[in-house]
Amino acid sequence: MQERAAELLPVEYFHVVFTIPEQLGALALQNKRVIYGLLFKAASQTLLEIAADHKHLGALIGFLAVLHTWGQALQHHPHLHCVIPGGGLSVDHSRWVSCREGFFLPVKVLSRLFRGKFLAYLSDANKQGRLVFHGRLEHLSKSGQFASLLHEVSKAEWVVYAKRPFGGPEQVLKYLARYTHRVAISNQRLVALANGQVTFKWKDYADGNTVKEMTLSVKEFTRRFLLHILPRGFVRIRHYGFLANRCRRESLECCRKLLQQATNQLSLQLTTNEAEKQSSTEHQSQLCPVCRQGRMMIVERFEPLRIAYGFLLLARSPDTS
Repeated sequence: MQERAAELLPVEYFHVVFTIPEQLGALALQNKRVIYGLLFKAASQTLLEIAADHKHLGALIGFLAVLHTWGQALQHHPHLHCVIPGGGLSVDHSRWVSCREGFFLPVKVLSRLFRGKFLAYLSDANKQGRLVFHGRLEHLSKSGQFASLLHEVSKAEWVVYAKRPFGGPEQVLKYLARYTHRVAISNQRLVALANGQVTFKWKDYADGNTVKEMTLSVKEFTRRFLLHILPRGFVRIRHYGFLANRCRRESLECCRKLLQQATNQLSLQLTTNEAEKQSSTEHQSQLCPVCRQGRMMIVERFEPLRIAYGFLLLARSPDTS
């Protein structure tokens, strides 16, 4: 966490999630290393490509991607969480390009490019013989069956969504501390183990995020938990763009320098604008109130008449006490 804290920038941070459709879940379970790797590849290339497009941001971004494979009920649900600073480096690294406040990139554009890239990579993996099909997926090894599956999932909209932006670097650090190294279920969610059954808490997103309890047999609970064990040596936290391992230190120094320059320029601009506004106000106050053309010039000032209280008493009627 100390290393991550040193990498945070003084900008708004965004949280984007990439999910593969349910129809590919069983395939991913039988080919974890390949499918999870393609998920990282397709999502990262999508973000980098859309952000580099001048129609959107026109900059090289940097981000952290974390793989999660579970839902609240411990079912298999592979998805990628991406934590992204709100902006990036210009092509020549001469300036920091900020995104719009509260908005990073259009999720529908991200979703469709992600879908195209993932399916293209998946098709290539199958042609290269990198996929295996067992049990109820054995039919996919037959001619045309795998292509039919890809055609089916290509017709649906894939889920890519942006969560509420983080409030600042401190919230990003708190998120990373809580979620990057977590497992499928935390101890706090475990309620009871009795009579060969496990009871745990889960959040039902379809029912207004209501917290409920679920009871499973020990065998089923263990089966679901084991679904989320990653292949040996698989890296589930990866960095991309200007946060990639090979260039992170130099890029962050460049980002901080450019952000400081941008802050100084903004401060100077605000000061200049305020001075211009004050000058304009003074100029307006000197215009003739009738023709609004000629300028009024101060010839002499008359101070308000100050009448002593004693003088007022002398001026009152003699019959007044």
